[in-house]
Amino acid sequence: MDATYLPYALLAMGAYTFVSPLMRVATTGPDAIPSDVAVIVSNVLLVSMAAGIVWYTGQGFSSHLASPKLLHVLGAGVFLGIGILALYRALSLGPVSVVTPIFAMFLVFSSLIGVVLLGESFSARKALGIAFAVASVYLVSGA
Repeated sequence: MDATYLPYALLAMGAYTFVSPLMRVATTGPDAIPSDVAVIVSNVLLVSMAAGIVWYTGQGFSSHLASPKLLHVLGAGVFLGIGILALYRALSLGPVSVVTPIFAMFLVFSSLIGVVLLGESFSARKALGIAFAVASVYLVSGA
């Protein structure tokens, strides 16, 4: 299997490490920014960065709007919007050490969707990893 995805996955993990703590600080205490405003500001930056990459790499934009897979992208966008709005609100109300592990359960459910709906391989090792992830969230969240 080609592992060219690995550096990007590690970069995503490293970058995402700072999202929850920074949003918790931004949306609480004196001069707190409302979580919905924080979503707009952070995602305008995200869109700007993505547009810059699309422009720099010459990927084009409008030619992809006719793709039959655009509905999948739009669906992902709806769920991403719901997820980010809910995450930022949760961070404005609760501790990072509880909110983030619960949020991270999306990794377990995404993995299961990959296996069940997308036909990806499943093994005892993956099952054990999922079980450990669930146990970790339970232990860390203080449930």
